[in-house]
Amino acid sequence: MSSSTPPHIDQPIAPAESAQPTAATPAQHGAVAHSDGGWDAPSSGKDIPVQTRSERPQSGDIDAFPTVTGREVNWKFAPLAKLQPLLDGGLDGSAYPFLARQSDGADVEWGRSDDPRVGTAGLPEDRAAAAAWTARDAVLAVTVKATEAHEFITLTRSDFGTQPRAAHTVITAEAHAQGIVVLDNRGSALLSENIEIVVRDGARLTVVSLQDWDDDAVHVSTHFAEVGRDAFLKHVVVSLGGDVVRVNPSTHLGAQGADTEMYGVYFADAGQYIEQQVYVNHDAPNTRGRVNYKGALQGQGAHTVWIGDVLIGRDGSGTDSYEQNRNLVLTDGTRADSIPNLEIETGDIEGAGHASATGRFDDEQLFYLQSRGVPEEEARRLVVLGFLVEVIQKIGAPELEERLIVAVEQELQEGRTVLAAPETEAASA
Repeated sequence: MSSSTPPHIDQPIAPAESAQPTAATPAQHGAVAHSDGGWDAPSSGKDIPVQTRSERPQSGDIDAFPTVTGREVNWKFAPLAKLQPLLDGGLDGSAYPFLARQSDGADVEWGRSDDPRVGTAGLPEDRAAAAAWTARDAVLAVTVKATEAHEFITLTRSDFGTQPRAAHTVITAEAHAQGIVVLDNRGSALLSENIEIVVRDGARLTVVSLQDWDDDAVHVSTHFAEVGRDAFLKHVVVSLGGDVVRVNPSTHLGAQGADTEMYGVYFADAGQYIEQQVYVNHDAPNTRGRVNYKGALQGQGAHTVWIGDVLIGRDGSGTDSYEQNRNLVLTDGTRADSIPNLEIETGDIEGAGHASATGRFDDEQLFYLQSRGVPEEEARRLVVLGFLVEVIQKIGAPELEERLIVAVEQELQEGRTVLAAPETEAASA
C-alpha cells in the first residue's frame, strides 16, 4: 500500500442529480396529520406525513431536508442533543489518515469530491446523511478487482478527532469479483458519513463495519448498496463501542437474481445508545434477502433501536425475504426498541416474513448448565456468547471473528470493549 500524500482534493460540489422531496398527500375530511413522522410535511402539520420507507425523499442537498425536531419516525428515539453538531451542516469533509491491509487485487485511493462514482448506489434520505454528502471534500474509493483469489482489504480509522467531521466512501466490487472489506473504526470521533457499496454482476462481496469507538464517540453512518444481476452482498454491522452509534444500511436489489444477507451484532452498556435502521428493497424478479440482527444490553440507561424495513416492489416477483431482530436483556434499567416493517406490492412471491423478540436469560438454559456443575457467572457468559456468536460466525473471516468473541467477553466482564489490533498493518494517508 503506497504511503504517498493523497492528491489535492477540491471543494464540494452539488450532485449532478438530486431527487426532490415527494409532495405529501393532502389531508382528507379535515384530518390533521399526527406529529409522529413527516419528513416532508410543513410545520403546520396539516399534510399527511410519509409513512413508508419507500416514499422518503432523497437528495444530496442538506437544504432539501427540514430541521430535525425529534417527532419524525426516523429520529424519534435518537438523542438529538448529542447529534445536533452533525445535523447543522458545516462539517469538515477533508481527507483523513487511515491504516490499510490489503491483497494485491484490492485498491484504495483518494478521489475528488466530483468523483463519478459518487451517487452510484443511492442518495441520502435524512438530514444527517445529506449534511455529510454536502460537506464531502474527498472520496475514499475502494475497489475489489475480479481475480481468481478471494481479495481482502481492512481499513482502520482512528484519527477523526473530536470536531464535527464528514466522510464519504465508495466500495466497488467489479463484475465476478469476490472479496471482503472491513472498516474498523476506533478512537474518538464526531462523525457523519456515507458509504456507498456497488456489487457488479456476478460478484460476491462481504462488507463489515466495526464500531469500536472510544466512550465519547458520536457516529452517524448511512450505507447504500446496489447489488447487480446474480450478485451477492453480505453486509455485517458490529457496534460495541461509542457513546451514540447510529448505522443505517439499505440495500437495493435492482437486478434479477440479486441476493443479500444483512447481519448485525451490538452490545450496549450503561448510558450507551446504539441504533440500526435496515432497509431491503426487492426491486427485480427472483431476488433474495435475509436480515438477522442480535443485540445484548446491560447497565442503567443502555438503549438500542432496531428498525427493519423490507419493500417487495411490483417488479419483485419470485422474491424470498425474511428479517428478524433478537435482543437479550442482561440487567434492569435497559431499553430495546425493535420495529419490523414489511411492505408488499405483488402477490407473486416465494415468501416473506419478519420477527422480533426481546427478553431476559432463558432460565432453562441456565438451570441446565448449573445442574452440570457450571457456576452461574460462567453459565451466563456462555449463554450470551452462544446468543451472539451465531451471527459473528457469519462474517467468514476467522481472525476477525476471534477478535469479536474476545470483545464480547470483555464487554461482559468490564462493560467496555477492547479489540486486539491486527499484527500487521500498512500505513496510508
